Amino acid sequence: MIRFGVIGYGYWGPNVVRNLHSLDGAQLVAVCDSNPTALARAKKSFPEISATRDSSELVSATDIDAVAVITPVRTHFELAKAALQNGKHVFVEKPFTSTAAEAEELIELAARRNLKIMVDHTFLFTGAVRKIRQLIDDGALGNLYYYDSTRVNLGLFQHDVNVVWDLAPHDLSIMDYLIDARPEAIVATGESHLNSHEDIAFITVYFPGNIIAHINVNWLSPVKVRTTLIGGEKKMVVWNDLEADEKIRLYDKGAQVMNRDNVYALLVSYRSGDMWAPRVEQTEALTLELDYFLKCISTDQTPSNDGKAGWRVVKMLEAANASMKGKGNVVRL
Repeated sequence: MIRFGVIGYGYWGPNVVRNLHSLDGAQLVAVCDSNPTALARAKKSFPEISATRDSSELVSATDIDAVAVITPVRTHFELAKAALQNGKHVFVEKPFTSTAAEAEELIELAARRNLKIMVDHTFLFTGAVRKIRQLIDDGALGNLYYYDSTRVNLGLFQHDVNVVWDLAPHDLSIMDYLIDARPEAIVATGESHLNSHEDIAFITVYFPGNIIAHINVNWLSPVKVRTTLIGGEKKMVVWNDLEADEKIRLYDKGAQVMNRDNVYALLVSYRSGDMWAPRVEQTEALTLELDYFLKCISTDQTPSNDGKAGWRVVKMLEAANASMKGKGNVVRL
């Protein structure tokens, strides 16, 4: 039985607490939040747990084996570091840290103490992303050409980070999981309209082998859109995360150049075949992710979404910020 304490009971924290409370192999021991109203909500739902406003009390508790840090990103480093120093495994909400240097320090600390870090890249455990990974592994798409995502909505405006740090970690972590090659460079542009943080941004990521990724994130969209296109040599995927039933559609469509000898004699053939909507697992992603974390701790297994995966995403976020400041300068990774 892995005994958990959770720091943060705001927007996402209640989902983590609910799942830990119901998972076999996990025991929810304590919840910490600086807001007494949030703590009162937690105690009302889970009267048997301890509640505290002091994070140091939770991370030093001898009856806790692992700590979930579900707080603003600016607090992640100090809280996760304190938990690791007290011998706790840590589960950290995305993005992992505010800087890549902070991520590196936590990774080294965990390695020295033989402790596990898992970064909450929840989308990697959705049925849709797991199915897309399966399609790639099975060779259904062929060589990948592009990843093109639109992740836009009205709000929620953040006061401590821009729209890139708020929304782009989802796509950057998905790309890191689906594309085996490591990115080479990033170009990003964005503007702020309502406060000092960018509320709309466009990110382009360059990979080896002519693979390119584009991400549009926006807090000022009149409609909510969660659509990703993944193009391959053989087939193409459209993933609409707002669809209730057919979240993924696989299209047997594409183009092929038949003659490369003479640029004026290029013959491009177009293929337009069937569309297939594969079955997608409906289990809650966070349930699967936390259950996987329990298994990694119990069996001394390194999670696929470990500190290094979190570090790679933070590196891309830092590069995107640097590129935006330079009005779209190319930033090498």
